[in-house]
Amino acid sequence: MSKFKQNYDQIGGNGGGGMVKKVGLFAAIVAALFFLFNKGQEDATEDSGGLVTIEQSDSKNDSSNSNSNSNIDLSISDNYLPTSTTGEVIERLNYTLSYSEEHEQAEWVAYKLTKKSIQQPNVKRTGDFRPDPKVRKGSASPRDYYSTGYDRGHMVPAGDMNFDKRAMSETFYMSNMSPQIRNFNGGIWRELEETTRDWAYNNKELFIVSGPVLDDNIRERIGDNKVSVPDMYYKIILDVTEPEKKAIAFLMPNEVSYKSIGTYAVSIDEVEEVTGIDFFHQFLKDDFERELESTFDIGLWKFDHKKEAQRIKGWNKRK
Repeated sequence: MSKFKQNYDQIGGNGGGGMVKKVGLFAAIVAALFFLFNKGQEDATEDSGGLVTIEQSDSKNDSSNSNSNSNIDLSISDNYLPTSTTGEVIERLNYTLSYSEEHEQAEWVAYKLTKKSIQQPNVKRTGDFRPDPKVRKGSASPRDYYSTGYDRGHMVPAGDMNFDKRAMSETFYMSNMSPQIRNFNGGIWRELEETTRDWAYNNKELFIVSGPVLDDNIRERIGDNKVSVPDMYYKIILDVTEPEKKAIAFLMPNEVSYKSIGTYAVSIDEVEEVTGIDFFHQFLKDDFERELESTFDIGLWKFDHKKEAQRIKGWNKRK
């Protein structure tokens, strides 16, 4: 007797009707689970690193799934926040943003970056891209980016919040994403993010504001929500620790670059001119501090030329 025939007889193939019913019920359950799994996969998203994730509920990611590190707080007071041209300001545990419904992305994100946060053990990248439930009329969706050729580029880098699972997860709200050319996101923008972390480590505490330039030079709109594709991005870095206060800003085109980061250094005033946003308007009031907005000394900021070479030879050629 074949092995298959023996197994068939054991489950009721020769008159075991009760057992057959149980097998049939089991098969139906398996089929139902298979259907639900496939349906769930329709909501799966893939980040630029190839990680596939499922959109999850806000409550799951913000409460029951959090391992909050209460010793770290990267949020900043209102005195350090830029003006909001849209009036829709959203606060997260460790950062604040101003959302533009017209462009379906943040016009700016603001937070602190500290040596203490960088020194914490890193949590695993969550990759849980999902709509932001705090956006009044609904944020962009991961699907808006499907098959467009653009990365979902973080404005608050996940790497700046990898000291805590909840802090990391909150960087994957779509309100924190903007469409970036793949080898810009993984190239010079990545280098600038990593360099900024180096500066935070060396300077103990920095105030960071980043965002897209949402002006008339929008390249196109993508997805059902018509997400704007910016032509440029900015990052502003302010160090107010004594004895040497300093500031620097960067304006970078949304494209692959083989130039050094320093090529794109500008004053805060220049970013204000192209964005229409007033940065640090409550904090930088006296003559000396206003000078921080109007000028910059690139010699006060150390650049890693090995990292630049790595970007040019490797990151820029990522496929």
